[in-house]
Amino acid sequence: MITIIFFLQSGKVFSQFPEILIPKDVIVQHAGSIGYFSVGAGYRLFKNKRGNLDFNYGFVPENKGGTLHIISAKFVYRPFEIKLKDWAKLYPLNPGAFVSYHYGKEFDFYWDKSQYDEGYYWWSSAIRPHISFSNEIKLDSKKLFGSGKIKSLSIYSEFNTNDLYMVSYVLNTKDLSLTDIFKLGIGIRLGF
Repeated sequence: MITIIFFLQSGKVFSQFPEILIPKDVIVQHAGSIGYFSVGAGYRLFKNKRGNLDFNYGFVPENKGGTLHIISAKFVYRPFEIKLKDWAKLYPLNPGAFVSYHYGKEFDFYWDKSQYDEGYYWWSSAIRPHISFSNEIKLDSKKLFGSGKIKSLSIYSEFNTNDLYMVSYVLNTKDLSLTDIFKLGIGIRLGF
């Protein structure tokens, strides 16, 4: 009897497990420190669904400064919600953070100690931690376009900077401005 209950519960767990892994959003973004173009999948966090955890792959072509391959994990939270219509919401200021990883032989977690004294370059060329601020307008696709699998369509812009830019700014405030260290990305999020 205990074995049957175990298997029934295991089956329930297995049937629910993939649901957790299925992303709720598909994201396409231009620029913003994660690639000239990037695509990704998003997961909604918290009961109010105002948090998101996104995983993106970005690419920079050679004629735009690459060839670069970038993987990122992004967290954003939307503390303020302004209802515009019954089919639109505005999230005016959304703080976030993300980590980007540059893949390739020319990037590493550490600088070559045989070539540089320890601490000469303190940053990793492969990993960049970022802070971000975004805004977003979210449209209810079902109310606008009728039934369909896409529940929402969001357009967002995101400003971000990273640890290396911030340290460079603090050490060179006479030569750098905030517009030099913040990068802009624009994206579309489709919610399912």
